Amino acid sequence: MPTDAEKGAVFPQQISLSQSPSLINPTREPGEAPVAPRVILAFTRPDYHNLCRLARSTGPPRYLWDCGVHEGSWEGKGITVAGPVLGAPYAVMVLERLIALGARVVLALGWCGSLQKNIKVGSLVVPTAAVSGDGTSRHYLPGHLQPAPDPGLSRLLQSHLPDTDIPRHFGPVWTTDAFYRETPEQVRHYQAQGVVGVDLELAALFAVGQYRQVAVAGLLVVSDELADLTWRPGFRSPAFRQGRREATRAVLAAAAAAET
Repeated sequence: MPTDAEKGAVFPQQISLSQSPSLINPTREPGEAPVAPRVILAFTRPDYHNLCRLARSTGPPRYLWDCGVHEGSWEGKGITVAGPVLGAPYAVMVLERLIALGARVVLALGWCGSLQKNIKVGSLVVPTAAVSGDGTSRHYLPGHLQPAPDPGLSRLLQSHLPDTDIPRHFGPVWTTDAFYRETPEQVRHYQAQGVVGVDLELAALFAVGQYRQVAVAGLLVVSDELADLTWRPGFRSPAFRQGRREATRAVLAAAAAAET
């Protein structure tokens, strides 16, 4: 039975938390090794392994929770590769720890579903902002602020996109926590707003970057299409594999060129 206090309680729909101090804060533990200032955070296991191979990471990884962390390099610059992180809450937990360990420039590499008919599987998407459909980003930014990448890092990433015929697109993405609840109504709504794709992490990562004053930007490869309200997966297509190869090299080059 509910108590008298519970019967009379009024719970606000949302409490502004962005300026409140946290009870638990990320820290570097005694004896824990730092990470490189330049970090690439991969959302998927295949991209994580490809990044580790290209960055010539050696030896066993260490782990932040179950997220692998490997040290490597590209063009003579030390780069930490971390992943996989799937979903906003987990990705943010890892990012917070990476920042506490010394990350100052973070490039996120992942996949997204297309919401626009002209954006096909294998295309590259550089998010210019994110619409928060997740439950994590609102804990870092007040409701009137939109999560967005660091402008300078995003421009640097754009300058390192491959000079090939792979299509590239720029625009806001919608971040959701519910992969299996992307409804026709939601797709139509975000299509009308010019949102280019849907992912599971970026709004939250951008919000943490803005809150912690660390440069965060992202690059997504279109893995599936939702624009005609039918799910069209392309995970095994040659175009998707090519897009992933080019995106992996683009984030490595941008990370190496970033000033820290």
